Amino acid sequence: MRRTSAFFAVQKPFRQKSLVTLVIALMLAFSLAGTASANPRYAAYVLDTNTGQVLFSRNADAQRFPASLTKVMTIYLLFEAMETGRISKSTPIPMSRNAAAEPPTKLGIRPGSTITVDNAIKALVTRSANDVATAVGEFLGGSEANFARMMTAKARQLGMNSTTFQNAHGLPNNRQVTTARDMAILGLAVREHFPDLYPYFSTRQFNFAGQTIGNHNRLLGRVTGVDGIKTGFIRASGFNLVTSVRTGGRSIVAVVMGGQSGASRDNHMAALIQEHLPRASTNRPSQPLVARGTPLTSSVNVVSVMPERMAVPQFRPRQAAVAAAYAPEQSAPRPVVAAAAPVVASAAPAQRPAEGASAASTQTAYAAPSANRFAPPMPVGNPVREQASAAAANPGVDTMTTNSTRPTGGWAVQVGSLGSEQEAQAFLMRIAKEAGGILSNASGFTEPFTRNGTNYVRARFGGFQSSKEAWDACNALKGKRVDCFAAEL
Repeated sequence: MRRTSAFFAVQKPFRQKSLVTLVIALMLAFSLAGTASANPRYAAYVLDTNTGQVLFSRNADAQRFPASLTKVMTIYLLFEAMETGRISKSTPIPMSRNAAAEPPTKLGIRPGSTITVDNAIKALVTRSANDVATAVGEFLGGSEANFARMMTAKARQLGMNSTTFQNAHGLPNNRQVTTARDMAILGLAVREHFPDLYPYFSTRQFNFAGQTIGNHNRLLGRVTGVDGIKTGFIRASGFNLVTSVRTGGRSIVAVVMGGQSGASRDNHMAALIQEHLPRASTNRPSQPLVARGTPLTSSVNVVSVMPERMAVPQFRPRQAAVAAAYAPEQSAPRPVVAAAAPVVASAAPAQRPAEGASAASTQTAYAAPSANRFAPPMPVGNPVREQASAAAANPGVDTMTTNSTRPTGGWAVQVGSLGSEQEAQAFLMRIAKEAGGILSNASGFTEPFTRNGTNYVRARFGGFQSSKEAWDACNALKGKRVDCFAAEL
């Protein structure tokens, strides 16, 4: 009797501690679930990678914007090229003007310079550098568009049947969509297919050009067993995270999408890991859950499907979808960037362009998809201020705009007047990318105004010290078929 009592006396503190921990975890999970239900962008998924069992799933097949989770696929194709001997860690990747013009976050490498494959991978994992992602895409695919087709084709090979890529970095594009389930597949695939290269994803910091760059993934070192993968954020997606955890023989890949802040996303991921990792099996898999498929090259026209070896039915690729994914796009010609001339607009409905801008100028490739297809449209607001606030509250997140507040004094170049803040912001990003070095020392900003009772938003680039500087930049833009005019601030 004494022995039994002594046993319970020793065990009681441990049991109480375990019970308290469990209660706290459950309360946090329920709280987050309640918050998530009010957040239409939320999705989450936890996969036992030893067995293929789904441990948790919320909106796992609802289409979402991947944001910088896109770069996991960019890195996957880099790893594939390294493993097949096409490139090595020391291979130089050239930085084109197109790549160098990508908005932050970026390394800021000058056009004509190069970056090694080794440094490129580290820059993608840590800083989530958009300029490096585009350079990698152009290098491996021959062009951004072709690399995006390669990415989508590889997604089909891996069984990511709900994912389409349009770029290598994840900046806004309403046709670049994925799901939480597909991101789990990708996270597992890059980990299992490249075990010797995967440790790149656990890089805590990266030294480049005299600066030390920290990893955006705050769970590294915070949660036991976390060994990567990647964060992502754009305003339309919310805060995304794919996480790999391996400890005590258990192994999971978890995804959280649509977090309302970096901190809440990380806390929710930590709660999911704490709750579901103990339920994962310690039995090692006898075969891979995600088959590899044929390595892709920039000259591949049709992608063959790998042998059927997948243990999880929903991961199986479809051959027709693979072939279609790599077929040339049959899209309409890209519209010419329209002018925004300083003329007075007559009274008109709000959707009509102002100040001489054509209808084409009010269309943007970065609009959020309609609510009935993918996700709710982006709310009206000031993306620059909102993202600045988000970055301040969540240091190290993947911001995406280059726009600043209105300069005080000097001259500006106006490139458009649009119907909303979102359209103006997206238009500035598009022009900044197309302008190359013309606007390298300028900063974009927006300026609302009202004409005849209708609200508009000017899209401008400031930072010019004189009329001559502004008009020289404007004339150079006109050489790229971007209409504009200079205005004193």
